[in-house]
Amino acid sequence: MFKKFSHEDVSAQNQVKASVQRRIRQSIADEYPGLETVMDDLLPKKSPLVVVKCQNHLNLVVVNNVPLFFNIRDGPYMPTLRLLHQYPEIMKKLQVDRGAIKFVLAGANIMCPGLTSPGGVLDDEVAEETPVAIMAEGKQHALAIGFTKMSAKDIKAINKGIGVDNMHYLNDGLWKMERLD
Repeated sequence: MFKKFSHEDVSAQNQVKASVQRRIRQSIADEYPGLETVMDDLLPKKSPLVVVKCQNHLNLVVVNNVPLFFNIRDGPYMPTLRLLHQYPEIMKKLQVDRGAIKFVLAGANIMCPGLTSPGGVLDDEVAEETPVAIMAEGKQHALAIGFTKMSAKDIKAINKGIGVDNMHYLNDGLWKMERLD
């Protein structure tokens, strides 16, 4: 998704009005209840909230020129990896084995065998079409953010094909873009 993302992919930047800002805050609070205590620090009510529209129906939520969340079309908002590293407990986690790490860091989707092998860990609570943090075996921080294509139970049962779509990973275009100036 963000493999070759750069400033040229930005098509419009709009400061949103208060009602839209409230709706964005509310949908983020509903999706990530763990962020409620720090929501006023992340998305201050008085600070202007900017929605950056990019190619491929991608929207970035930007505060003080720092991208914090993104979504595709009208899908759920997902935090950037920088934000996830600051608040690691806000998302459900899936862990890939060591063999999958280099492929995930190259932008590949997460295959079911990488999650079900001995180094992988699945959270049985994860449903289909849920944003998840992709952790790596033996590492502390998340290496990617993904969107599940099937539930954790199905991943275990089927154990074939793509289990999680890789949306944003370490060292991709969004990771390198620390600020939108």
